Amino acid sequence: MKKTFFAAAVVAAFTFSACSENKTENTEAVMESTEAVETEATLTTNVVVETPDYTSGSEVVETQIEQVVDAYLKVKEALVASDAEAAKAAASNVASLAEAMPVATLTGEQKAYAEEKRAEIQQSASAIAQASDVDAQREHLELLSESVFSMAKAFGAATQQLYYQHCPMANNNQGAYWLSANEDIRNPYFGESMLKCGSTEEVYKN
Repeated sequence: MKKTFFAAAVVAAFTFSACSENKTENTEAVMESTEAVETEATLTTNVVVETPDYTSGSEVVETQIEQVVDAYLKVKEALVASDAEAAKAAASNVASLAEAMPVATLTGEQKAYAEEKRAEIQQSASAIAQASDVDAQREHLELLSESVFSMAKAFGAATQQLYYQHCPMANNNQGAYWLSANEDIRNPYFGESMLKCGSTEEVYKN
């Protein structure tokens, strides 16, 4: 399978400024300004998450990874809505799907890579499922996002275009990523308080 990567270059200083707005302010003005800058930006190829290419002969795990991606997206949307109970249920499903992934059918480097990423998915998804509140759940989202995105890319297991997006204000201003099936920014780290804070850094199409 051929992988194609696209990304919209985003003016970093503008993004940071927009995201730094007071959480109580109306986010529509920020969204309109961001869209205007991105329209003028030059499109460039960008790869944030480097992965090996295991698309050849990966059919045994491809379907399961696709299911993990779909389940992950429900976790992300629950965090966008600041719904801790929905996030717990969706994350529990992610962990179960990862556990059932038939990585034993793989060999060599493919197996080692799949085992590593599966363990990360299980670890972060289980932590979200066990967390008592949405802020604690959000602390584990970046590892889950990176691991799920890595698996999808490495094994060519994406039934839809995926957007790897970034919020510079998350993680105590260290920044953090999340994965989306929609180009529109819907920030799972802050929800409604800064819904449009962020930018698309990588786009993956299987």
